[in-house]
Amino acid sequence: MEQRHLGRTGLRVSRIGLGTLTWGRDTDEHDAAEQLKTFWDAGGTLVDTADVYGGGEAEYLLGRLVGSLVPREDLVIATKAGNVPDPYRRFNGSRGHLLAALDASLERLGTDYVDLWQIHAFDPETPLEETLQAVDLAVSSGRVRYAGVSNFCGWQLAKAATWQLTAPGVRTRLASTQMEYSLLQRGIEREVLPAALDLGIGLLPSSPLGRGVLTGKYRQGTPSGSRGASERLAPFVEPYLDDAAARITEAVATAADGLATSPLHVALAWVRDRPGVAAPIVGARNAGQLTEALSVEALSTATVFVLMCGQFLVVCGRVVCSG
Repeated sequence: MEQRHLGRTGLRVSRIGLGTLTWGRDTDEHDAAEQLKTFWDAGGTLVDTADVYGGGEAEYLLGRLVGSLVPREDLVIATKAGNVPDPYRRFNGSRGHLLAALDASLERLGTDYVDLWQIHAFDPETPLEETLQAVDLAVSSGRVRYAGVSNFCGWQLAKAATWQLTAPGVRTRLASTQMEYSLLQRGIEREVLPAALDLGIGLLPSSPLGRGVLTGKYRQGTPSGSRGASERLAPFVEPYLDDAAARITEAVATAADGLATSPLHVALAWVRDRPGVAAPIVGARNAGQLTEALSVEALSTATVFVLMCGQFLVVCGRVVCSG
């Protein structure tokens, strides 16, 4: 698999990342092991997790597999901190919480450092400089190699990067930002993506397949066993089951037919090669699904773009037939 630099850093990551959101919850150790081995065999290196995924079980599972199944030095392990299961406070970017969370993540992962540590979300109740000072301390201590943020809007990302550039004694610079990005969710193109490009911060898109909708699985209804059929995950999928999303999904399916490939490949290739994107993060239920996603390496985005433009205009998240 092709490797890319993460923003303007020396860190190289595979241009498809493996997501572990469901590990320890819907994905057991056997399936997690098959996914990780499949990913590594395909040349994948970037594995994305978080301290809250599966209540910590995702990190624990990954830690059990690294070393015994895949060499630690072959992986770029990215985790997050700052999202808390507290009904009164969703995010905690305080120095005390973040550094304690990092230590707990390292213990679960069974490693003395993470390659990329991301602040999971902006905390309006903590001064941003306190959060970023904690990040700088984590990097200077050697427990973190590179740092990033997740779910920061445009002004929050710009403010964080500007503070790092101007604060005395601070050497850490943001390497990445993680946000949802797909043909069904292009809001980051207004502010976040331009800011990231200007600042040299690599984008790690989450949900690049529109929460599974762009694969076409929901075109004829909600299949059993899908996220949309799950009581817990249905609210996550439901926003992308409207008429606008259906038109885009049909356009993707038409392009896929013309290329003799799958809608999954068309949608994933489009995100993968957008300007500023380092690596979309792909989650899968099993190794078979992951194998299908990773085979997108054989598809050229230029081909997808030409075919889609020949039949449809994709503008501002809407698809208009051009005849």
